[in-house]
Amino acid sequence: MSSTAWRVERERFEEIYEGSIEPGKEPKKLFRQAYEGTIVALSYAEILLNKAIKDFGPDHPVGYGKDTAYFLPAIRALSGEEVTKLGDLVPILNRMRDQVHPEISLENGLLWGEATIYAAEIIEAVRYATGRHEFLPKPWTGFIPDPLVRKWGIKHVDWTIPGEVLIVGRFRTSEDAIRIVNKLVQKSFMIFLCDEVIEQLLEQGFKFDVEAWPVYPLGNFTQVIHAVNYSLRASSMFPGIPPGDRFMHRNYLRDRILVFVMALGERDIVKVAASFAAIFLGFPVIVDQPLEEDEIWPEWYFSIQDYDEMVQVGIEVRGIKITAIEIDIPVAHGPAFEGEAIRKADMYCEFGGGRSMAFELVKMASADEVQDGRFQLIGPDLDQLEPGKAHPLGIVIEVYGRKFQEDFEPVLERRIHYFCNYGEGVWHTAQRDLMWFRISKAAFEKGFRFEHLAKLLYGYFKKEYAAIIDRLQVTIITDPAEVEKRIEEAREKYRARDARLEGLRDEAVEEFYTCTLCQSFAPTHICFVSPERTGLCGAVSWLDAKATYEIDPTGVCQPVKVTKEYLIDPVKGEWSTINEEAAKRTQGKTTSVCMYTAMDRPMTTCGCCECIAAYSPELNGFVITAREYNEMTPVGMTFSTLAGMVGGGQQTPGFVGLGKLYLISRKFLPADGGIGRIVWMPKFLKEELREGLNARGKEAGYGDNFADMIADETVGVTPDEVLPFLQEKGHPALSMEPLM
Repeated sequence: MSSTAWRVERERFEEIYEGSIEPGKEPKKLFRQAYEGTIVALSYAEILLNKAIKDFGPDHPVGYGKDTAYFLPAIRALSGEEVTKLGDLVPILNRMRDQVHPEISLENGLLWGEATIYAAEIIEAVRYATGRHEFLPKPWTGFIPDPLVRKWGIKHVDWTIPGEVLIVGRFRTSEDAIRIVNKLVQKSFMIFLCDEVIEQLLEQGFKFDVEAWPVYPLGNFTQVIHAVNYSLRASSMFPGIPPGDRFMHRNYLRDRILVFVMALGERDIVKVAASFAAIFLGFPVIVDQPLEEDEIWPEWYFSIQDYDEMVQVGIEVRGIKITAIEIDIPVAHGPAFEGEAIRKADMYCEFGGGRSMAFELVKMASADEVQDGRFQLIGPDLDQLEPGKAHPLGIVIEVYGRKFQEDFEPVLERRIHYFCNYGEGVWHTAQRDLMWFRISKAAFEKGFRFEHLAKLLYGYFKKEYAAIIDRLQVTIITDPAEVEKRIEEAREKYRARDARLEGLRDEAVEEFYTCTLCQSFAPTHICFVSPERTGLCGAVSWLDAKATYEIDPTGVCQPVKVTKEYLIDPVKGEWSTINEEAAKRTQGKTTSVCMYTAMDRPMTTCGCCECIAAYSPELNGFVITAREYNEMTPVGMTFSTLAGMVGGGQQTPGFVGLGKLYLISRKFLPADGGIGRIVWMPKFLKEELREGLNARGKEAGYGDNFADMIADETVGVTPDEVLPFLQEKGHPALSMEPLM
């Protein structure tokens, strides 16, 4: 870095922390502890690195394996260096030593924090390179894979996850630990845990399930770095900040990854150095131990001994907005419980799922038909049902709203799934008359009854859709005869909607919609949502976007006229209005978009995409991979590597992010050959979409079982392995003109 660039960087350092410390009035004892702790951390890293090089050689590979496409993510983000072998770490560690000077100043303190980040990343990289990470005790996670970073990205984008809390050390009691962590979960925080707090939670029976909700028990000591490299991958993935732009990475974390640190229990110099590492990234640190006057850095390192107040102050200092709502029910609730599973052994009773009749229905009603907040139960309540059995169930939600439209019924109906799952001990899957619903024994024993399910649904519907719902009432039916009667009414409604949606084509509407929800994470990305193309996150359909616009006319979903006078290219799907909107809403980065091709100015991707399509010249078709699949694909890249190519609002011809349902749309890349170009996808995805793939394939003239023509990982993951399979099956892509 040139001296001029360094001066600019230094000035930016001071801007970020402006006013927190007057020059010459630094808390000297705190800074001395941080300096000494940094020296210890660097020395420990040097010892481990030298031993590893001696035992394995400087060319021994280093990294977190196939779990990431970002090498050693913290080092790569901050310096731009792509470390691949142990020897690469030697000059990096030496550079960190050279930047650590003992003079007490704000600038030096921040550099000590940065050096501590590097030291911890090097220590963990050596652990992984030498295989010691394989002995992590359960439930420690260690490094968090890229797919999980992307999985939770959409929850950050829409503020379902309002912020992150890093807890290191131990609470005074394990009861405090479970109480505060449950409180943070109910507020929907992402939580990283390090050191004894993990054992305290295990003592209290806390169940770690990072697939259901991100409470990560990272491990011990330097494994706290995995919270840091998680955050720095977020800044690398979603806005696509280039490797080595350390100011922009830090600025993004400070502004958009809203983190605070709870540093609990005994303090030592290495923990203080780690706290300075957090402060370097813009994360304030709150300790529960008393501090002397020259150990306090106002707003950045300070003490609060009451844990509830510590949480509240952390929220206030970071400017975190909590959207969790109060609902008077006997179980906890919120998005954190959405991934909870209820196994048969833990089930009080169940409904639907092929085991009994069940349905759910949202329907529009007139003002005089709906009494706001009314709950009606037709049939026995939970405490009158035989435990362990399947029973009939109907959930009918009637809505009146001056701005409500019949088209919004299925949009709200799909939200029943989410809102039911927000209740702790309440589990729901599928929809309509295929729904499957369970109540846990624990929820029942806490007093949960159908009245509380109605309150849960009422509360979240009124919160999420206040702009279009004026009145809402809930009827729950458990009487078998009444369920049998009402289910026919519901099925009539479903058939009518399906007929309406079946005729809903891109050509049948005059407006598509933008979705800029992900711009809170990826400022230069924009989705365009049409009736036949869902948003690439899979969560926003055309009707969802239409409802969102009605709810908030100045919000993230805006209509874009796509009538004939604006059409530039009907084959590629280019409209002048879409081009203008793209340029206006991506800071001029994207000036034109083609909706129906991946080969010419494809739609941009943020990083939250469910799937990625990549063109394979050897196979003359598209290889599809999904976020849940982290193995190799026939284009020689994993999902994470592909996401790095298309994320952050980039347009990369031949590659495009997309939602799962778009794969079985009639408008799946028609300019490129449509569904007949799909040559490979993970087996789980193929099975999930089998019915739709076969239906679209039959329409296109490819026979009744097009899904069986598509290769998957059981066939192979290289073109040489896949091509013979496609030839044997007579795959249509092989007879199409090459796209390149």
